[in-house]
Formats: sequence, structure tokens, C-alpha cells
Amino acid sequence: MELERLIAVQQFLYREARLLDERRFDEWFELFTEDCLYWMPTRYNRLRDGTAEQWPVEAEVEDESGLAYFEDNHRMLKRRIDRLKTGMAWAEDPPSRTRHFISNVEAEEGESPGEIVARSAFLAYRSRNEGVGEDEDFFSGMREDLLRATGNGSFQIVRRKIVPDFVVINAQNLSIFF
Repeated sequence: MELERLIAVQQFLYREARLLDERRFDEWFELFTEDCLYWMPTRYNRLRDGTAEQWPVEAEVEDESGLAYFEDNHRMLKRRIDRLKTGMAWAEDPPSRTRHFISNVEAEEGESPGEIVARSAFLAYRSRNEGVGEDEDFFSGMREDLLRATGNGSFQIVRRKIVPDFVVINAQNLSIFF
């Protein structure tokens, strides 16, 4: 993949993170295709089957038939965003302050023309309320995105798989987007 395309993917992901941090959720939502899947499978601890096992990360992460923290399509993502506007989303009142850090971006051609598979590491910081350390959370993991090129030189997200580093969620909720 050419360097110019990698830089375009990085800039797209950085802009997406900024939209989330600025709470511009409607603009962020426009970055998704109508056939999108926004998915965070659960992760679990497991012992190796023997010393010869390679211990692949995939063996610790649920597949598409297993449990997930969320598995949202286009309609569900829209509902989550619209709910934030109602004043009834108690987990976001007051709203979370977030900072999304995206790094280690890799990009390769997808299976279909105009599609790119982008992998990245993320660290998301979230704070609410006034007390120092009272309501602060850090989330880390990796994302695997299937991006589709648009006619204007940008991309849309067809599929996002969020693989958390954590097994147990220490946060009060998962009301932010990754």
C-alpha cells in the first residue's frame, strides 16, 4: 500500500477521534455506512492447552457467534446517539469528557476494490463529575476497521471490531464510543 493511502487512513482515524472528543456525534455517525457493524466482543482469560501452544490472541476473544459488550448496526448506533440528546441518558449526565488516542495504524488493501483494512491501537480516557479520580476510566485495545473509499477521497466505516485489552470492566458504564 502506498504511503499516501496510509496517511489518508491515519488522518481519517484522527479526525474521527476528534469528532468523538468534541461530542460531534452526528458528524461521527455520518462516517459509517448504512450496512455497518460496530462490535466489541468480550475477552476472557484462558490457560494454554500445553507448552507447545502458540497462545494466539484470537483464542481469548469471542467470535461473531459469542458474547459482545455491544454489536450495533446502523440503526442501533443512531438510537444510541439520539438517546444522548434526550436528557434521559443518565450515564452521560453530566456528559463524559473524553480523549481518544489512536496509534500504530496499519492499512492494507481489502478483499473488494476500494476497501481497506485498517488496524490501530487505541487508548480512550473518560472523566465525569468533579472529584479527582472519582469517575475516571481508561480503556485500551485494538481496532480493526473495514473502510470503504468514498468519492471525495475519504472513507466510511463498514465494520469496526474493537478488541479490548481488559477482561473485567472497571468502569461504571460503557456509554462512550471507541
